[in-house]
Amino acid sequence: MAENELLNSTAVDTANEYDASEIQVLEGLEAVRKRPGMYIGSTSTSGLHHLVYEIVDNAIDEALAGYCTDILVRINEGDTITVVDNGRGIPVDIQAQTGKPALEVVYTVLHAGGKFGGGGYKVSGGLHGVGASVVNALSEWLTVQVHRDGHIYEMKFSRGNVTQPMTIVGDTDHTGTTVTFKPDPEMFEDTEYNYDTLHTRMREEAFLNAGLCIRTVDARPGREQEDNMCFEGGIREFVTWLNKSKDVLHNDVIYMSGAREDSVAEVAMQYNDGYNETILSFANNVHTPEGGMHEEGFKRALTNVLNAYGRKIKLLKDDEKVSGEDCREGLTCVISVKLTEAQFEGQTKSKLGNSEIRTLVNNIVSEKLEIFLEENPQVGRMILDKALTANRAREAAKKARESIRRKTALGGAAMPDKLRDCNENNPELTELYIVEGDSAGGSATQGRDSRFQAILPLWGKMLNVEKAREDKVIGNDKLQPVITALGAGIGVEFDLTKLRYHKVVIMADADVDGSHIRTLLLTFFFRFMRPLIEHGYVYAAMPPLYKLVRGKTTRYAFSDEERDRISAEMRKDNPNAKVDISRNKGLGEMDPHELWNTTMDPERRTLKRIELQDAVRADEIFTLLMGEKVEPRKEYIEQNARNVANLDY
Repeated sequence: MAENELLNSTAVDTANEYDASEIQVLEGLEAVRKRPGMYIGSTSTSGLHHLVYEIVDNAIDEALAGYCTDILVRINEGDTITVVDNGRGIPVDIQAQTGKPALEVVYTVLHAGGKFGGGGYKVSGGLHGVGASVVNALSEWLTVQVHRDGHIYEMKFSRGNVTQPMTIVGDTDHTGTTVTFKPDPEMFEDTEYNYDTLHTRMREEAFLNAGLCIRTVDARPGREQEDNMCFEGGIREFVTWLNKSKDVLHNDVIYMSGAREDSVAEVAMQYNDGYNETILSFANNVHTPEGGMHEEGFKRALTNVLNAYGRKIKLLKDDEKVSGEDCREGLTCVISVKLTEAQFEGQTKSKLGNSEIRTLVNNIVSEKLEIFLEENPQVGRMILDKALTANRAREAAKKARESIRRKTALGGAAMPDKLRDCNENNPELTELYIVEGDSAGGSATQGRDSRFQAILPLWGKMLNVEKAREDKVIGNDKLQPVITALGAGIGVEFDLTKLRYHKVVIMADADVDGSHIRTLLLTFFFRFMRPLIEHGYVYAAMPPLYKLVRGKTTRYAFSDEERDRISAEMRKDNPNAKVDISRNKGLGEMDPHELWNTTMDPERRTLKRIELQDAVRADEIFTLLMGEKVEPRKEYIEQNARNVANLDY
């Protein structure tokens, strides 16, 4: 589809005319280039992608207002971005406060937009009015074309300054806006876009706006690909997609929606046979990872409805009840609310603060879920059975924890036998190395700095917790030493303040078994100690792959490329000189001195911090790779095998 085709004519409601009078100026554009992180979070790759989201959010706000049906997001050669929409087009008439065209005001003045007064937009995610101007300020150049009132208006900018005033460059029979920009390399550490990151976010937006068609295109030579996303089922299809690698308990997604005044809420939910809950909440299409009032309303209603239904069908006695946690085991749910005056906590908009939304969501779920359970008694009984099983497992886990506590109380400080603890007591200064096997544990113990480095050897393959409930995890002999050594508990009882080490370093061999152990440990941390990852306390040690020796000179290489480069450097005076290159098969083969120099010395080691950037994607990957279903895992491996280096070892 050509850009001009995408900009197809859109009827404009004269009662809700969108013109310069709707654009209000709150403050000038000065500080963005000095402190970009305040506006886009960071100047890393996440900030780079955030520029695209800001422009797309403006197009989606047009869709929410009922004027836009198609959006195109394209990565061009040279990592420039083009965003096209078929909305009304940004106003081009003179804005009264400034005496400048509204188009210029939107792109050059911070806190200018049509989302403050309630006339231009009733519902909007971009309430701060900083999006377009911030993108402009952080772009080496930006060009905007507006198709409106029968003309094509064009403006050009460089680093926030006008380089071409608004000019009519042609005629048109469409409405819409086309923005093309190049991120400023002076501002960003890296200016290369990741197609998958943009595609994932756009897919999310397409799910949340039923019927809105979003097309993502990568036009860079050698990387050409595109995806068309249009989901008539909206968030119902979102839930189906989230559960695609899971075994669902009921085929139909439960969907509930309702409105009150200008606020609309919709909820889609489906249970699977897993033990983890996935609740994604959005307010005006903005993801709220910290939840807020809409999530509170949903959780409260779900618990009350399931308990009332359980008593009604006599699965629960009068004094019995299942907790909210039990009711949400194996639940996948998407909550989407749209409201006029969304109150987000902070510019990052991670939590919704509108209390009236809690009441709205609570009422919708209370009323409509009750009706659904009445009409689908089989599904209702299945959900309650799952909640009761979860309740029994939680009680078993509680008893297992109490049993461990009793043993600890009786035996004093019951640290694992194999733990070689450090002398320092301040957790901010201490490190726990989790190592594979006793031989590596011995070398690490001898090579470490015992003042602040503790060593915990693990032996054998541990439990894959993706397939296990908390009571099984607590009682597992391979995981118990890790839980005890860290000292912060697990699951809902996990308490970061009790953590004994602020650096938890997984030090496994650079082979298939080592990778497997690392993955099993990360699955465990993600499912039962997630704050550990969220706060950046988990690291992977990067031991060298190769040891290169020439005469008395010894050097180490961490990759094949580095091995070849160091080898050439060591031979430079004599191309025929012999350099002994040995592949490190395991950490246990290194002597303590070597292990300290290459992998444990804070001055020389390489540690990779494990970060959680996208919890939904992480949940999906853990389910896919560590879950029960073989077919999706096989498909994933087949698709991604070509991207893996050193597949054979």
